[in-house]
Amino acid sequence: MSLRDEFFWLGEINKATLVINSRQGLLPMPIALGAAKALREVLADGEVDPTKRAKTYITFEPLMLKKAGPEITLMHAGRSSQDMHATYRSALLRDHVLEVYNALDTVKETLTALADKNRETVVPNYTNGVAAQPNSLAHYFLAFLAGFNRDAEKMRQFYARLDRCPMGSTVLNGTCWPLDRKAMAERLGFAAVAENAYDATQVGQSDLPCEFASILAGICLHINVFLEDLMVQYAQARPWMLLQEGGDNTYVSSAMPQKRNPGLVNNCRTEASSVIGEAQAEIFRAHNLQSGMIDPKTQGHNGALAQHAVKTLTMFNRVLNALVINKDRALEELNSDWTASQEVADRLMKEYGVPFRIGHHVASKMVGYARANNILPLQFPHEKMREIYREVIETEYPEGNPELPMSEQEFKDALNPLSIVHNRKTLGGPQPEELQRMLTEQAAENKLSSDWAEQKSQAIATSLSNLDQEFNKLGE
Repeated sequence: MSLRDEFFWLGEINKATLVINSRQGLLPMPIALGAAKALREVLADGEVDPTKRAKTYITFEPLMLKKAGPEITLMHAGRSSQDMHATYRSALLRDHVLEVYNALDTVKETLTALADKNRETVVPNYTNGVAAQPNSLAHYFLAFLAGFNRDAEKMRQFYARLDRCPMGSTVLNGTCWPLDRKAMAERLGFAAVAENAYDATQVGQSDLPCEFASILAGICLHINVFLEDLMVQYAQARPWMLLQEGGDNTYVSSAMPQKRNPGLVNNCRTEASSVIGEAQAEIFRAHNLQSGMIDPKTQGHNGALAQHAVKTLTMFNRVLNALVINKDRALEELNSDWTASQEVADRLMKEYGVPFRIGHHVASKMVGYARANNILPLQFPHEKMREIYREVIETEYPEGNPELPMSEQEFKDALNPLSIVHNRKTLGGPQPEELQRMLTEQAAENKLSSDWAEQKSQAIATSLSNLDQEFNKLGE
């Protein structure tokens, strides 16, 4: 397949113009045939010599004139560089959306496999940078999948708004020539026309790149949150999730032999942050401008941003594939801290009707005593818990029974991270049944997403193939 750059799309626009206008009688057949011959030669030259791949219509037309006389410029009736450039910008951006979308799909597939593999991996999760609660690692991965699913949905919705052909708008208010805009859109693989002629070339061409940039920024925000979570592990003495050492994943410090720096994570974070910065630049290029100004439309900027996003997603997928997860160390961290303490308050309320705030104070005093005396959760004496409970009840809730209602086994179970995760009851939680449901739905989402991208790519390819067949038969 030929490189689908500005030159390519100018060629396709000209092919479609010759086919449609000659059939409508807007372009005499002898002129159409001469223009078609000139166009074939110009396109062939561009395939051989990259310097002859004109990127604007003002530089493309002279190439045509060298091959044929000025009479062929009748094919330019009702057209302008404004609508031609708007059309190839939309077509190019459409291709970029699909490239980013496919890269995101790959990340989603990798994350789904990781989630499926780690259903029974229980790890600490953190809020405000502090260990908060035990959770299934699969549930954590599914949370990021939820974010990436929203990103994919935004791209599908954006694609629908983008997939509108500006050709026939001329500069901004159409033309006196009765051009068949729908036929043009169909042959260039667009779902419909960009109806309002002013919007097609002067308004939409500014806001569409900004919308795409914001979607890319959102994707990279999700990536960076994940990477920052991973970086926390590198600051721990006994981390439970790292990159596989060696290759491009890590590198050894030049001075400190014990260090294994996560080079791949650092580089990926840098790329993601750069995309976020470049996305803001797109917004700034578009603001404080009269309608129709060229600043935000520049294909070079918009295309580079999309390619940078693809690079970032590809690198992030390498990060995911390089993860090494140590279940035992994760459990060790959980059993070395008090991330299960809320469960004590919850069960006192759920099973025995103790007001939550009272149970919360009981659990808080338990944690305070344990930390002061270097007692780990699963080592905490049931007798001491009974003493703390009595003290809180007598002080803060005298109408309650001061006897701890939880048996020793119940108490230990409430502090068991795996038991806590398995006993979640709410929709969307980490319990095995919900994980299975969410993983099944995610697999369906991945299939839908992949099929959508393939359908859109195929629709464009089919339209262009049909156009080539029509163009090749021109004059028969």
